[in-house]
Amino acid sequence: MMETERHPFEPFLPEQARILFLGSFPPQPKRWSMPFYYPNWNNDFWRVMGLLFFDDKDHFNLPGQKRFDQPRVEAFCREQGIALYDTACEVRRLKDNASDKFLEVVTPTDLPALLARIPACRTLVATGQKATDLIVENFGCAEPPVGGHVEITIGQDLFAAAERGARTLQLWRMPSTSRAYPLALDRKAAFYRRLWP
Repeated sequence: MMETERHPFEPFLPEQARILFLGSFPPQPKRWSMPFYYPNWNNDFWRVMGLLFFDDKDHFNLPGQKRFDQPRVEAFCREQGIALYDTACEVRRLKDNASDKFLEVVTPTDLPALLARIPACRTLVATGQKATDLIVENFGCAEPPVGGHVEITIGQDLFAAAERGARTLQLWRMPSTSRAYPLALDRKAAFYRRLWP
């Protein structure tokens, strides 16, 4: 039996987070440029954020290094009300790489419990197909098209839904920011811009 990996990071959940980005699972530590979300230097998530908010794809890069500036990234997320986690908390890697295609999910994330910790959140964003599949499975909702969204209601109960804190969220499906996804950086950024009209 292959060994499993537990998620290496705690959920990043700023108190007033309004938007929660959910990937699949972090790459192996040897691929990290920082011990935080979207750590792979070859992943364009932080370049997309740099383009959208600062018109500079290199805004979160440490000059002269192939590393992201983690304190700057975290401060930005707190300022913008961005929460981060993944849709799996335990996986098996079927191959020695970071590809979602070769990730076997052992323990999916309890998304309702995660969302209960950020009550101001009204937007979920799946950053790729594997994350989308796991969210759709978790909530039993329709799959949104790439760049689009569907509405989901969580905390719903047949009795006393209001008292139980039911809330409606938008579930967005965005293209993967991995370089393996064949889409130019500016085209990826155009999809993500829809989250902040």
